[in-house]
Amino acid sequence: MFRKNLLVIGLVMLSLMPAVAKEGMWIPTLLNKYNIEEMKQMGFKLTAEDVYSVNKASMKDAVVLFGTGCTGELISGDGLLITNHHCGFDAIQNHSSLEHDYLTNGFWAKNREEELPNPELSVRFLNRMEDVSDQILAGTEGQPSDSVSVVINRNTKQVIAQATEKGKFEATVQPLFYGNQYFLYVYEVYTDVRLVGAPPSAVGKFGGDTDNWMWPRHTGDFSYFRIYANKENQPAKYSPDNVPYKPKKFFKISIKGIQPNDFTLVFGYPGKTQEYLPSQSIRQIMEQGDPDKIKIRDLKLRLLAADMNKDPEVRIQYASKYANTSNAWKKWQGEVKGLKRLNAIEAKLNFESEFKNWVEANPERKSRYGQVLPSFEKLYGEIAGYTKANDYYSEIVLRGTDIFNIVSFFEAIDKRWPSLSPADKQKIQKAIQPKLNEYFNEYNRATDEKVFAALLSLYAKDMDQTLLPEDFKSLMNKTTQQDLISKIYQESIFSDQEKLTKVTSALNAKSFKTIDQDPVFKIFRSLKKQFDSKVEPYYTSLQKQIDGTMKTYMAGIMEMNQGKSLWADANKTLRVSYGKVEGYEPMDGVTYFYYTTLEGIMQKDNPAIYDYNVPQGLRNLFQYKDYGRYGKNGQMNVCFTASNHTTGGNSGSPVIDANGNLIGVNFDRCWEGTMSDLMFDPERCRNIILDIRYALFITDKLSGAGYLLNEMVIEE
Repeated sequence: MFRKNLLVIGLVMLSLMPAVAKEGMWIPTLLNKYNIEEMKQMGFKLTAEDVYSVNKASMKDAVVLFGTGCTGELISGDGLLITNHHCGFDAIQNHSSLEHDYLTNGFWAKNREEELPNPELSVRFLNRMEDVSDQILAGTEGQPSDSVSVVINRNTKQVIAQATEKGKFEATVQPLFYGNQYFLYVYEVYTDVRLVGAPPSAVGKFGGDTDNWMWPRHTGDFSYFRIYANKENQPAKYSPDNVPYKPKKFFKISIKGIQPNDFTLVFGYPGKTQEYLPSQSIRQIMEQGDPDKIKIRDLKLRLLAADMNKDPEVRIQYASKYANTSNAWKKWQGEVKGLKRLNAIEAKLNFESEFKNWVEANPERKSRYGQVLPSFEKLYGEIAGYTKANDYYSEIVLRGTDIFNIVSFFEAIDKRWPSLSPADKQKIQKAIQPKLNEYFNEYNRATDEKVFAALLSLYAKDMDQTLLPEDFKSLMNKTTQQDLISKIYQESIFSDQEKLTKVTSALNAKSFKTIDQDPVFKIFRSLKKQFDSKVEPYYTSLQKQIDGTMKTYMAGIMEMNQGKSLWADANKTLRVSYGKVEGYEPMDGVTYFYYTTLEGIMQKDNPAIYDYNVPQGLRNLFQYKDYGRYGKNGQMNVCFTASNHTTGGNSGSPVIDANGNLIGVNFDRCWEGTMSDLMFDPERCRNIILDIRYALFITDKLSGAGYLLNEMVIEE
């Protein structure tokens, strides 16, 4: 009944906080309808069509989904793009070795022939987006929920098949507002993406995990890549004959500098927000979900850090894994703190009380929405134990240890092998050796032994005993952590590249018999079988019921607040957020300025600590104030904060000024505002941005790669 009015109705949770312009990640096709006038009042000097257009080149054509979870932007007519150092981290690491430690020393191609290919990396340009709600929901009226899913899946396949134009494009259909609306996204995908330049980690990762999520920040978080195409400027697999991509649009760069209250626009692919969750979900996140995951990762990180600090080779092998593990671990801590400060549960309960009063004031509304809140109470009570089990399984069994990672790869093959065709078997066999080479290149047996023993012991101790397999409980009751290592881990073929290669070089019945009898494989399969039978079906069923209730709840909220604009939760599709340059007050009596400088880097300089060991060349530039055209009044700005609503996936996003010029590269949020995925606080939610002047300064003055600036358009 209300689907066709979705774009003109919304949610203003007055019980939570005042509605503010800075909150929201907006669908760019809707800017002209709802946001552009407000943006202009804040200083924006362009039009909605300058941001997004299918009829002419616009900002959307200069922004890419970088890899699978970051954003990048074009900054030259020859396909040069800039993103974050941490977004390019895997590519930099994959090209690194003890002989060529590009993580530590940085990498700069002296010419285009030296730019390094990355077979696993791709970028996606959004060709167009379209509201396809009518097509996707056609035939669902009055159908039971199971039938609705079948119809939606069928309709989705038809829409996607038509949009891909026989393989020319990739397409996806994404639900918005918990399935009350659907959008089609059509992408052009380029797979020849080459590493051009990256600063040393002492710049690109300055401050490491200690400074991650924190302000003041001094991280030069950037790297350069170049997109290549065939001679017709079309996507093509890597080839020496490919040429730099010619974009429809690229960003001009402004080095004029920033001032407080300057307009800022962030354009990118934010990953996931959940602003409309009920109180029960917020309570579960604050009191169980986040604390449990923090506890598990805290244990793992301590073990990794100890070995990484002792051995440079281990540091290279585990640099990316450590960063990925630490990122969410620290974010969750800030999230819990922020939700507590906002009294999030109480705020949600207050809104739910208003919603209940609105529902009960009208018999028709009571019929449609009367069971929503009681259903949440019941469902979240039933799912609580399964949620904990799911978190522990995900954090420990699925992603906790290296050895379980490679075991899971072969467990999936083992299960499917008898039913595969000879051609599929040959294809899998061909993929095994590259997989093993990649895996063992980033694996240290002694390190993973410790992680394996510690995490399995925690799993046995903390999990609901009724959800653990009997053979695992029996094993853990009579096995010490040292025995787990010496009698199980070290006996496994999965901890030894030579043994595993020998067993899997020609897969057959004998190979799988050896695999099936492996002690680590047996533990993994037992835990997986128990989870698949005793946890996953119940968790999935209850979560599906919660999702269905959320769809109804969302429809009720929108009906309750008709006539007000609404922003949909982020879902890794192209969004716009707007705000202004400003600092904030993290706590009583403390005020943070809106920018940092190179002087702050020197204040943190500590040669004894890897993440704070400033390159000597940068020390020299600071000593002589040799900042070129990038500094001003003897000062070299590094980072700044603004009030744009961002989340994971906005890493690498362009930060645009009122005239559409690039002034910075988004890379983080402040720790006090990490709860913004669940509840936005306009007073303390700030995104952290690399000042583009610092990126150019490092490129030119420190790294000697000023030739790259020759292909950029720089506004003085």
